[in-house]
Amino acid sequence: MSQSMVEITNLHLSLVGGGGQVNILRGVDLRVARGETLSIVGPSGAGKTTLLMAMSGLERATSGSIRVDGVDLADLNEDGLARFRREHLGIVFQSFHLVPTMTALENAALPLEFAGDPAAWDKAAAALDAVGLRDRQSHFPGQLSGGEQQRVALARAFVANPSLILADEPTGNLDRDTGARVMELLFGLQAEQGTTLILITHDEALAQRCGRRLHMADGRFPASDAGRA
Repeated sequence: MSQSMVEITNLHLSLVGGGGQVNILRGVDLRVARGETLSIVGPSGAGKTTLLMAMSGLERATSGSIRVDGVDLADLNEDGLARFRREHLGIVFQSFHLVPTMTALENAALPLEFAGDPAAWDKAAAALDAVGLRDRQSHFPGQLSGGEQQRVALARAFVANPSLILADEPTGNLDRDTGARVMELLFGLQAEQGTTLILITHDEALAQRCGRRLHMADGRFPASDAGRA
C-alpha cells in the first residue's frame, strides 16, 4: 500500500463562466502521507476550496492526476465517485450542510444508511456522544446552535471511520470560543482514529496546529512551498 494518502500531479482545473474560461488550479503537485495533518492557507480566490472539491471528486480536473487512498479519481464515473466519497472521505464544510428535516441522529447516520450498514443508528448515536450531543440526538438542525450543528457535521464526517477528512473553514461561521471547542473535537477525533486531515483555514493559529502548513496563491503552491508539497 502506498504511504501517501493523497497524490496529486500537475493538476489543472478550469471552469467556463459568463466571462469565458477561468483557470483556477494551475499545476498543483501535492503529496499527503497517511495520518498526516495538513493545513492550506492563502487569500480568497487562491483555489483552496476548488482543490478540496477536486480531491473529493465533486469537481473534475481538466488535466493532471489525483489519487486518494490508492484510487485514481479519473477512473470513476459519477456513481463510482459517490461510492468513493462514502467509503473513503469525511467532509466538513463551513456552512454545516445538514438536512433540515432530519434529526441530529438521522443526519449523523446518513453515510452509513447509504452504505447499508445495519448498525448505522448505533454508530451514529456513539458518534454524537463523542462530540457531546448525547442529549440532542432527536433535535432538528433548526433547534441547535451553530456550534452544535457543526458538531453534528463532525459526527457525520467521522462516523464511518474515513481514511481522509477534508475540512473547509469549519469554524468560519462560529464565534471564536465555539470555534475553538469544535476544533478541539476535530483534532481529538483525528488523533483517536489516525485519520488523515486536510484543513483549509484563514486562522493562522489553527493552521499551525497541523503537522504541516502550505500556502496557496493563484491556483498553485508557490516555489517556496513546492519542495514541501
